[in-house]
Amino acid sequence: MTKIKISGVSLPLYILMIVILAITIALNKLPLNMLGLTLLLVLLGHLFYYIGNILPIFKSYLGGGSVFTIFASAALASTGVIPSNIVGATKTFLNEQGLLDFYIAALIVGAILGMNRNLLLKAAVRFIPVSLASMVIGFFSVGLVGMALGLGFGHSVMFVSMPMMAGGIGAGAVPLSHIYSQGLGVSSGTMFSQLIPAVTLGNVMAVIGAALIAKIGANTKYDGHGVLLPITENEKTQPIKNLDATRIGIGMMIAFSFFLVGTILNSFIPKVHTYAFIIILVILVKGFNLIPKHLEESVVMFNQVIMNNLTHAVLAGIGLALIDLGVLQQSLTWKFVVLTLTSVLVMGISSALIGKLFGLYPVESAIAAGMCDNSMGGTGNVAVLSASNRMSMIAFAQMGNRMGGAIVLVLGGILIHYLH
Repeated sequence: MTKIKISGVSLPLYILMIVILAITIALNKLPLNMLGLTLLLVLLGHLFYYIGNILPIFKSYLGGGSVFTIFASAALASTGVIPSNIVGATKTFLNEQGLLDFYIAALIVGAILGMNRNLLLKAAVRFIPVSLASMVIGFFSVGLVGMALGLGFGHSVMFVSMPMMAGGIGAGAVPLSHIYSQGLGVSSGTMFSQLIPAVTLGNVMAVIGAALIAKIGANTKYDGHGVLLPITENEKTQPIKNLDATRIGIGMMIAFSFFLVGTILNSFIPKVHTYAFIIILVILVKGFNLIPKHLEESVVMFNQVIMNNLTHAVLAGIGLALIDLGVLQQSLTWKFVVLTLTSVLVMGISSALIGKLFGLYPVESAIAAGMCDNSMGGTGNVAVLSASNRMSMIAFAQMGNRMGGAIVLVLGGILIHYLH
């Protein structure tokens, strides 16, 4: 048993920590703060990720550890194994208390600053039109299939396609529900309950789709191994092998400073998400070489530490707090599933084909544009990229997600008066 290691921890020691966690929960003594919730998510995340990667069907066809972590965690919440007060505290910890912001800020800033400057600029100008074009094609495809199924073009695009592409829950489904409620004169709660099934099921399908795309395209000429377009030797990112504790701290300060500047700009222009401002700022800083190389490396070090240690925890948090298996079960009519699947399939295929026309690797293009544009915003992007082992593309995923989501919200306010 000591030879089996879960994220570097021997199995007996891991079982001991799980038992301690279980006793603490049973006694209702788990601290509902950063200490207790971080340990809960890390232990569950690493354990479920390990199990998912050794289960035959999951590891081969259903997204492996990433998908298993999400669903196993969701099952613990839905069955009451994890008490509702802990589930509620986890949701607050992810969102209001900022664990998700902490994680995504580290990933975005580190991913962009760690890229070759020329590669970043070449990839960005090609990726954005690919992402937006696949969204347009997905929109009309869902509408036409909805007409064929007797659900109508307007209803299909407004309640399936657009919530899937709106950029998640907090930045997507919530504001979209308010926009719809004003246009239709009904409560935003009623609208939200009709939008959330598409967001949830679309996210699940996108995660599984990303894993399948990565598996099918592996080691073919269409596979960029996590890089969007062909690169020269000079453009390859050299991995940092020796981590320095002091420099990791410096990297954290720089990454979070970018987040605060994005927050300030968002306060003046609320319709542009903080993450979008962060991406723009870091690309500008990288494009004009405004940060010395040693500071860039410090941010990349911080990125590596956070990605290696918190990715599985964030996936567990998504499952516990954001995936409602009951809502999913109620929405699983065959027509709804067909419409959701249409969006994921069509956007995946179209982004791969258009991406190839723009000189991008089809596998990476399909995942970063097609799948991530159907995901649950920031958390969904993490799940999609983790399932396909392409976390290095988080900046592009967020880029398409936020730009596309903003456009969806604007169009939603206009089209709700005409299409429903």
